[in-house]
Amino acid sequence: MTATLALKEIDDTAFARLESEGRLLNPLLKAPTSKSGRVGFRGELALRFAPRLADEARPPELFCGQTMAIANVGEKHLPFFAGYLLSFEYLKDVAEVLGDTLSAGGKYFLFCNNIDLSKKYQVPYKGAMFYVLPIDESTVYNELLDLFYLEKNDLKKKDTAGKLDAVADAALKFCTTFDTITYAEGLALMGPVRNPNENRPV
Repeated sequence: MTATLALKEIDDTAFARLESEGRLLNPLLKAPTSKSGRVGFRGELALRFAPRLADEARPPELFCGQTMAIANVGEKHLPFFAGYLLSFEYLKDVAEVLGDTLSAGGKYFLFCNNIDLSKKYQVPYKGAMFYVLPIDESTVYNELLDLFYLEKNDLKKKDTAGKLDAVADAALKFCTTFDTITYAEGLALMGPVRNPNENRPV
């Protein structure tokens, strides 16, 4: 599929505004998947942009990493979204950026570095329900495989789009419930924010 045709498909999905705002960054995948009428994205979602200096393109000040999401052609809501956040606090930024692409029936998963590793929550925000889960040394992809009881070996032969389809299909069927807390309660419970640059060689 040509890049032009892929972009045309994206323009008719819930990704359209995010794409036009330049928020779908560093894509491993940004194209139709093997499921008819479905477009997938794996990459980073820009949450806050740095001030622009002349025509200089600067990286975002804040982003949601390891993003995985799908959108269906002709539909305005994202059925599935997952990503990594350094702090639970940034859930607000994700919800505000996704905005009108969120729905009450969507499956949205945020893995936060500064919540108790033994806890899992559901947090209602902006009319949507977010699953908020801990993450330490793993990846969003591996955490989702564990959460949905998917075998990594079963997915090894699939391409990036096929792996996203498998994870998204499992997410759409996910119906486990966790303790429900408010965003304010989550802020009170969260731990300190880790410095992402610590322990890196200078």
